[in-house]
Amino acid sequence: MEAQEIQQKELHTVRGELALLVAVLINSFGVVLMLHSGAGISAISSVPFAFSEVFTRISLGTWTYLFQGVLVLSLMILRKRFVPQYLFSFVVGFVFGELLDVHKAWINLLPLTLPNRILYFAISYLLICIGIALSNRCGLPIIPTDLFPRELADITGAAYSNIKVSFDVICLAVTAGMTIFFLGHLDGLGIGTILAAFTMGKVIGAIGKWMDGRLRFVSVLTPKTAKPC
Repeated sequence: MEAQEIQQKELHTVRGELALLVAVLINSFGVVLMLHSGAGISAISSVPFAFSEVFTRISLGTWTYLFQGVLVLSLMILRKRFVPQYLFSFVVGFVFGELLDVHKAWINLLPLTLPNRILYFAISYLLICIGIALSNRCGLPIIPTDLFPRELADITGAAYSNIKVSFDVICLAVTAGMTIFFLGHLDGLGIGTILAAFTMGKVIGAIGKWMDGRLRFVSVLTPKTAKPC
């Protein structure tokens, strides 16, 4: 009965282009803010972060879109065909990577008291969850790190939340292995990173379900419905 009532509600139309813009802006800020909080970097950016700490001549933003390029190539291999939309996704990822460097340039201006650190982590966690949920529904090419678990879930038929959690945990394992082997200590990973990795997929799913009951996303790629005669 409750599901029927939700379906009867008028959905508010949101432009997918606006949703994607918001997602890129808040996700790039969220990733850097989580790192600044001292709780650790988000799982989706942990691998590029590890490379940026080991190979310091290249920035976090640059390593981010190089990593995203590998994810896009992997999806095409799994699909066994060339997918033009994935290349547009890489362009979005490039902008995301550049914004990471922009935020890193000023984020140290924020004070680092213990209450502020907790607040920063809470805000960054929520921003990343909202951003990924928006990305998954905008109907446009999205950041490859968000695209990969969504497309892998479609390819394998597995639940998105399970794929997301598995992807995050693998990223953390790679980051831990790299930093311990090359730097001699664990770097970039904290209690917040672990918490996010094991819970973020479920939270994104819950936020997405809430959006689905209230919003309808349309973009330039949305199929046109035939007009009645």
